Amino acid sequence: MNERKNIRVGITQGDINGIGYEIIFKTFDNPEMFEICTPVIYGSPKAAAYHRKALEMETPYNAIEHAGEMQHGKLNIINCNSDELHIELGSSTPEAGAAAYEALEAAIKDYNEGKIDVLVTCPIDKSTIQCKEFNFPGHTEYLQERCGGESKSLMVLCSGDLRVAVATSHMALRDIPAAITPELLEEKLTLLNDCLKVNFNIDAPKIAVLSLNPHAGDNGLLGNEEQEVIIPTIRKMNDGGIFCYGPFAVDGFMGSGKYTCFDAILAMYHDQGLAPLKAIAMNEGVNFTAGLPIIRTSPAHGVAFDIAGKGIADESSFRQAIYTAIDIYRNRNMYEQARRNPLRKLYFEKRDDSNRLNLQQADNEE
Repeated sequence: MNERKNIRVGITQGDINGIGYEIIFKTFDNPEMFEICTPVIYGSPKAAAYHRKALEMETPYNAIEHAGEMQHGKLNIINCNSDELHIELGSSTPEAGAAAYEALEAAIKDYNEGKIDVLVTCPIDKSTIQCKEFNFPGHTEYLQERCGGESKSLMVLCSGDLRVAVATSHMALRDIPAAITPELLEEKLTLLNDCLKVNFNIDAPKIAVLSLNPHAGDNGLLGNEEQEVIIPTIRKMNDGGIFCYGPFAVDGFMGSGKYTCFDAILAMYHDQGLAPLKAIAMNEGVNFTAGLPIIRTSPAHGVAFDIAGKGIADESSFRQAIYTAIDIYRNRNMYEQARRNPLRKLYFEKRDDSNRLNLQQADNEE
């Protein structure tokens, strides 16, 4: 990745009947945003015009045919949908789901071709976007399939120094206990540790691991997952050089403020991690898909059909999603540059090269 003054930020429109365009327009109504990025929306100029009129906003945008035409200092938009697109504010419709998918596919294509640097996705309606090509619980699983290759994804919600990852993401509660295995936790802790180093520039991360059961299982009284799975895995990961601690019961851990002592938290399931984070930082929270080559963030809220078109949506989370994507892009650059030309080894470890070292010493004496 090459450093640029203005990072090219691809933005998918999300569900056209939700608040996607409202939070986009409110964010880029501030001209200072163009000093740090060049945005390009993958969506529909017709939908954009409809929302702008309904919201009585005057945020200008530049309609283009492809990413190569994007202009710095302007809010660019590429048409990915039919001109006959029908918009029903606040409604869940199959047509809106199809439009969201078309925009997402176009953005992924351009990302894979190097035409944008990062991706910020507006909220989708997970029920209406389902189709033959998109048969996933959400963006995270879709992006792993389309952009991951051999890599595995990890959902990380963050706000400032508070970062929460989930061992299981979009999964029914009844299926979670069986899914919490040593192999899964090892994978997620490794991904989270690498994520903190590469994307957040934390050299020796400290990770808190939450329990699955109330009161961390009460020594087996309320469940044995802690004793049989979580605790042995934590010990193994520490032996391998990943600093993780716990398991902590989530109520006391969050309520007492202990979370401030750690660089990240691994929750066992979706709501266990996301509920406290959103209670603390709903308007500033960002969803980051870690573990993949692509840099993708999104606001931590949904489509908000109930307030669509009313002009009262808060754009703070979306703005933070853009800031976070840019920060991660720069952090990855710094991480790669720092390791691009490592110094050659100037010493020998006795356990591996003692004979070679002795021979060198003998040669020097001669």
